[in-house]
Amino acid sequence: MTRPFLSVENLVVHFPTPDGIVRSTDGLSYTLERGKTLGIVGESGSGKSVSSSALLGLHRGTSARVSGEIWLDGVDLLKLSDEEMRKRRGKDVAMIFQDPLSSLHPYYRVGDQIGEAYRAHHNVSKRAARIRTIEMLARVGIPQPDRRVDDYPHQFSGGMRQRVMIAMALINDPTLLIADEPTTALDVTVQAQILDLLQDLQNEFHTALILITHDLGVIAEVADDVLVMYAGRAVEYGSTRELLTRPSMPYTWGLIQSIPDVSGAVDKPLRPIPGSPPSLVNPPKGCAFFPRCPYAKLVDGTGDRCAHELPELLSITPGHLKRCHLEDPEVMYQDDTELETAR
Repeated sequence: MTRPFLSVENLVVHFPTPDGIVRSTDGLSYTLERGKTLGIVGESGSGKSVSSSALLGLHRGTSARVSGEIWLDGVDLLKLSDEEMRKRRGKDVAMIFQDPLSSLHPYYRVGDQIGEAYRAHHNVSKRAARIRTIEMLARVGIPQPDRRVDDYPHQFSGGMRQRVMIAMALINDPTLLIADEPTTALDVTVQAQILDLLQDLQNEFHTALILITHDLGVIAEVADDVLVMYAGRAVEYGSTRELLTRPSMPYTWGLIQSIPDVSGAVDKPLRPIPGSPPSLVNPPKGCAFFPRCPYAKLVDGTGDRCAHELPELLSITPGHLKRCHLEDPEVMYQDDTELETAR
């Protein structure tokens, strides 16, 4: 059987705590081909970063209990030894972390940190690593790279620090790049520049890209497919166009509805999703979104099925999957008056 370039199958990441087992990721599966972008969205605590960190083996040496399969170019990363995983981390799979200021060491020059990442996988001199570093700084759009290579992280702006992180992640030409909230805390102009840069570099290196974000606007701009996560599980998956225009799971619809309409009336109220995400120590028995879902009673008249039966992730159209008992998603598109009448 020929597997996709990246195939995550039934990934489980649990953390034992004094209060119980935290089910951060619970049976997650998805695929990704080279040159394509998968957007992973969801609220904080949904398992986006935890699941992606497992691809780099970052939970090794911790109390985390990790199981499942992570196939990258025909190799199951979870079966590799710590030494084998260390050799692949940064070379075959790399990550752009959310906060570049805390990810970069404040006491070392950025050139030394990028060069160290390069020398970890190549037997070259410091001079050769420095030349390669300057080339990458220029490639990500940092002006005067031959001078800035000797600057410290605090001497860069937020957008420029993010470019440094991209240079560090790409210096070894990885085949899989994970970007964890790469545009957080950046103004919209810089955000657009960073997204354009990622797309340009992806096209140049033919890299598979996983983009973790809570911003559906970013997803609409760059992702080919979207994976929506809630309480450690995938609740909807499909092409970006179909999922954002015709979502089939109430949680996805809630995320879309909560986006402010910049072209609408200024006094139009926001429509946030009511309630809070469930505890990952004691999640609901049935659908994890049930306590917040306004459509549960439309399933069976009482909501009992949603409360007690976990829906499976099933295909509704080719390439579009959802985890929901609601058979007719069209009810979500009714206005509030029609919905109250249906209830």
